[in-house]
Amino acid sequence: MNNWKKNIYFILVAPRESGNVGSAARAMNNMDFHNLRLVNPPSLDTDEARMFAHGSREILKAAEAFSSLEEALSDMQYVVGTTRRRGRRRGAYVPVDQGTGRLYEIASANKVAVLFGREDRGLFNEEVDRCGFMMTIPANKKQPSINLAHTVMIIAYELSMAGIKEKGLKDDEKLLYANVPEFADQKAISHLYERMEKAMRLIDYIPHDGDLTGRKTMQNIKHCLGRAGLADWELNMFHGICRSIENKLANRD
Repeated sequence: MNNWKKNIYFILVAPRESGNVGSAARAMNNMDFHNLRLVNPPSLDTDEARMFAHGSREILKAAEAFSSLEEALSDMQYVVGTTRRRGRRRGAYVPVDQGTGRLYEIASANKVAVLFGREDRGLFNEEVDRCGFMMTIPANKKQPSINLAHTVMIIAYELSMAGIKEKGLKDDEKLLYANVPEFADQKAISHLYERMEKAMRLIDYIPHDGDLTGRKTMQNIKHCLGRAGLADWELNMFHGICRSIENKLANRD
């Protein structure tokens, strides 16, 4: 588990303030995390960004910028998000300490993305759909919104604590998923989701004219499989099921 931190990627989605990005880089560096990705960021060539990234400008300079979340996640193998908002459409929620414990386990063998939403609007529903689960931070109900950089700091700290706690456990007390398999990346999983939806429409599990039903069904599947993660053999199994459906209906015609 020595290199697990190298598998953690902090992804800021459409941040507005360059100072917040600089502060996030500093928070990451405090906890020895270095992978920062940005989706449609503001210009970071500002005094504010450099000032708030005090001692961490190398992380700011090395940050990778993407024009879409899909591009930023294409090589990731597990994705989670952070949120203060709850709702039936936003998947499973776990407290931050439990979520980071799970991420620590998964990062032993996989690239893990942690998504942080916009300062004013958070993550949109379609972005939440890409997440296996959402992590929440307990906060004052009168002021539940936490600054972006502060959220990064809390997640980075809890991830570090998960690693420290695990080192102190006896072998029979190790975390349940200590031997996590390597998962397929998001590009491959997105292709599977497209094929699954087409297969379910072929057998009328999703009505051809039922767009709302289709979206809800696929949303539930994405949340379910996203939480579990898919090893390559499991990915191939689902492709095999879709292939059998396609071939069965083709032969019937």
